[in-house]
Amino acid sequence: MDATYIQQSIEQLKTNIFMHVRHRTLIQHTGSPVLDENQLFYLLLPFLNGEKWDEQIFESAITVGIVHASLNEHDKISEKNATSKEQQLTVLSGDYYSGRYYEILAHSGNISLIRQLSEGIVSRCEHQIKQYEASQYTINEWYQVISVIQTELIKRFYQVYEYEQYGSFMHTGLLLLQLQKELQLHQSGTTSNLFAKMQDSVLGEEGSIELIIQKEIDSLKSLLNENIRTSTILKDDLKLYIQHQVALNEKVTRER
Repeated sequence: MDATYIQQSIEQLKTNIFMHVRHRTLIQHTGSPVLDENQLFYLLLPFLNGEKWDEQIFESAITVGIVHASLNEHDKISEKNATSKEQQLTVLSGDYYSGRYYEILAHSGNISLIRQLSEGIVSRCEHQIKQYEASQYTINEWYQVISVIQTELIKRFYQVYEYEQYGSFMHTGLLLLQLQKELQLHQSGTTSNLFAKMQDSVLGEEGSIELIIQKEIDSLKSLLNENIRTSTILKDDLKLYIQHQVALNEKVTRER
């Protein structure tokens, strides 16, 4: 197994997700579903590392991908100044994707997965809502918000199929990658609502928000590298791929 095989596996999962939610009108007006390849990689991590993986598990991974696509569509509304028609179609696309994953879950009869994903969606949405509340949160609490948004559904997938041993790699890796992305967007002049909230949380503290977040990124990178170095379960190709993800994002950040 090498990086090419890993990328092909991610693309295959993405293709299967697209096949389940394809709708010509929605694609024409809102584009293809938004999927995060880093999340897809961690969904596939147990499979890539040789764990038990059958058709039901693959279908469950597709379902988690569709849930992410659905939630991402609804997130678009708050992140762009869209026309009324675009807003309506974006909401409809999110609802359509929701209907598709409910359909798949109903056909599967996998009660454990249904329960875990339902609870995971509630938890993710509760944390997503915090960016629109008047309450003040600390920078560490905002890191937790990002972590839940990025990892909660994959964590639930791991729990159902007893893949929890991959949780530390997934949590650290996805939080690190998202913080790098948030910093990149800010440096390019596109500050997200979540980044603005983090910025507000450190007003009056020593150091800029960029330095504070970069310090957290460096800390997470050290933790991830240590986990990889001491891991006895991850294949070497997967260790290299995870480190390459971080290095690639870091290069983009420094070039901005």
